[in-house]
Amino acid sequence: MSTLNPVRDTRTGNTRTGNTRPGSTRARNTRGRWRLAANTGAIVLALVTAFPIFWMVLSAFKPKGEVQSLDPKPWTAHPTLESFRQVLSVDGFGRYFVNSLVIALSVVVLSAVVVFLAAVAVTRFRFRFRTTIMVMFLIAQMIPVEALTIPLFFMFRDAGRFAPGIGLNTLASLILVQLAFSLPFGIWMMRGFVAAVPVSIEEAAQIDGASRTRILWRILLPLVAPGLAATSVFSFIAAWNDFVFAKTFIISATQNQTLPSALLVFFKPDENDWGGIMAASTLMTVPVLIFFIAVQRKLVSGLAGAVKD
Repeated sequence: MSTLNPVRDTRTGNTRTGNTRPGSTRARNTRGRWRLAANTGAIVLALVTAFPIFWMVLSAFKPKGEVQSLDPKPWTAHPTLESFRQVLSVDGFGRYFVNSLVIALSVVVLSAVVVFLAAVAVTRFRFRFRTTIMVMFLIAQMIPVEALTIPLFFMFRDAGRFAPGIGLNTLASLILVQLAFSLPFGIWMMRGFVAAVPVSIEEAAQIDGASRTRILWRILLPLVAPGLAATSVFSFIAAWNDFVFAKTFIISATQNQTLPSALLVFFKPDENDWGGIMAASTLMTVPVLIFFIAVQRKLVSGLAGAVKD
């Protein structure tokens, strides 16, 4: 049942009688309440997620007495850079930083090339065992890292006897193992981006005389670049934050240690230096933040889907 309510016509200025449905009003009110609840929940979730980062940065700037206080406060009246100076004075910190950066960037570049070519192969070409290979990639993601640490240790130990450059105590071993773990997820993710590119674009380029290589690198690659940016972020973060493999493979060559391993300097048997730990963790976050900002435009368009027919 509808009610008759006077409605003013904005074009003529006259008042007329219009129908207002109570059902539609209730529906709008319900949608408004759900939208408010969703926005409130998103804000609360964002605050809960950001709080550990806030506390990490705050603790890095707190004096030692406030960090170890039994009554911690979410602010500091006496910020200091003492913890950062202590971290930067650690012997070999700059080398550890460079090692982590070399490993992460190498994994990003190599994985981007391999992921792109593999995604094109499993999407555009028909061959035997294609589905089996994709299922194997998916199963590889289910195996815990800890279950593979010891087998990989022995594998790189034996490989080092024939090729010392990729054996234990080398950065190449960390690059290879991080590359191997980033490929399955990257290929599965890039497969969707390549499949979203219409085949008609490649067919039109072939009619115009473009070769398969030119189509691959000059046409297809720019179209799926947002997807590569998205996979690169995950590869960079995984390689940058790696601790298990770096601690396992780098045994005696301390010059090849990475930043996560360097954090162990601030863990002491009697009392941990939480100020130094938080300062080092804050410094470790900066390169990830810079890399994310550099690719964030491509990342947003990649997650939203950048190619439309």
